[in-house]
Amino acid sequence: MSRIGRLPITVPANVELNIDGQLVAVKGPKGELSITVSAPITVSKDENTVTVVRPNDSREARSLHGLTRTLINNMIIGVTEGYEKKLEIHGTGYRVQAKGADLELALGYSHPVKVAAVDGITYSVEGNNKITVAGIDKQHVGEVAANIRKLRKTEPYKGKGIRYAGEIIRRKVGKAGK
Repeated sequence: MSRIGRLPITVPANVELNIDGQLVAVKGPKGELSITVSAPITVSKDENTVTVVRPNDSREARSLHGLTRTLINNMIIGVTEGYEKKLEIHGTGYRVQAKGADLELALGYSHPVKVAAVDGITYSVEGNNKITVAGIDKQHVGEVAANIRKLRKTEPYKGKGIRYAGEIIRRKVGKAGK
């Protein structure tokens, strides 16, 4: 058995979980998410626990067992607490400004880079070099944060660019002097 897949998921009191065949819908205080479970996996609900069961030990069923359990658990956490990714901007003249719901970044290019607001995602700016990307869908938050980071990846010589908070950049020495 999958060590992750066999663990039961506890559903908090303020979360409503509905199972309709292969569709699992979760509704909580922050919003509503749903997922379609792949064919061999079945999801069952008791009073306040959800269990994910696989019918056999085929390769496909084993690979989807833990994944399905984790996706449902992530939806429950998302609608109760939400997810966030923090980004930092390093470099002389590099900064970020909130323009309504959008972001405007100065990243050393000849023009400011605009990042449009995305449905279900909120941006917050602290100071002029910290961005927080927040939302209820873990995958969507990570993808939007990765796309912002991709606008100017941190380079290894001076460490200029956008990085995740707490990310360690391996620095290179560069040209050696005389």
